[in-house]
Amino acid sequence: MSPKRILYIEDNFQNKRLVKKILTAKGYEVLEADDGLQGVEMVAKERPHLVLMDINIPGIDGMEATARIKRSPDLAHIPVIALTANAMRGDREKIIAAGCDEYLQKPISNAVLVAAVERFIGAEFEAPPAPATRPTVEKPQAAPPVPPPEVLAGSPQHGIGADFAAPLARPMPEECDAIRPAFSPEVSSGSAAL
Repeated sequence: MSPKRILYIEDNFQNKRLVKKILTAKGYEVLEADDGLQGVEMVAKERPHLVLMDINIPGIDGMEATARIKRSPDLAHIPVIALTANAMRGDREKIIAAGCDEYLQKPISNAVLVAAVERFIGAEFEAPPAPATRPTVEKPQAAPPVPPPEVLAGSPQHGIGADFAAPLARPMPEECDAIRPAFSPEVSSGSAAL
C-alpha cells in the first residue's frame, strides 16, 4: 500500500523542507509546488489526498489557487489546508470563504500540523523511534575472586608483603555498597584474617 500523498504549495524553501521532514517522518509522501499555477496543475495531475496551501505565493495566490481546485468537480473533494502567515483580522474568514477547509497560522507546531493532517486524511504509520541519545550504563562486572587469606597475609611463597595486603583488609567504604554483595562477608566488613 503506497503512502498518502500531500501536495505542499509553498515558495519558501525552508518552510518546504521543514514541513516535508515532519510529514515524511509520519509516513506521508510530500509533493511540492513553488507557485499557485504549478500547484493547481499538480493537483489535477497527481490527485493528492490533501493540499497544504500557502496564501502568499507567486503567480496566482493561494486563495485563487484554492478556488480553482474547488470549482473542479474532479478535485473539489480534496481537502485544502491553508498554512499561512496571514494573521490580520478577517484573514481566516476570507481564506475559508475561498474554499480552504482549514486555516493554520505560521509559525506552527509539529503537533498541530500533524493533527490537522490526520483529521482530514488519517494517520499513516509511526516512524521508528530515533536511537537513544542517553549513554548506556554497563552492568557492573563481578569482582575478581578474593585471594585466600595466606595471599592477603603476605606469605613468602606468593611474594606479596603485608604493606600491600593491609589496604585490602580495611572495611569497604559506603561508596562500595553497590558491589559489596559480590564479596564475602569477611572481606566487605574488613574482618578477613591476614
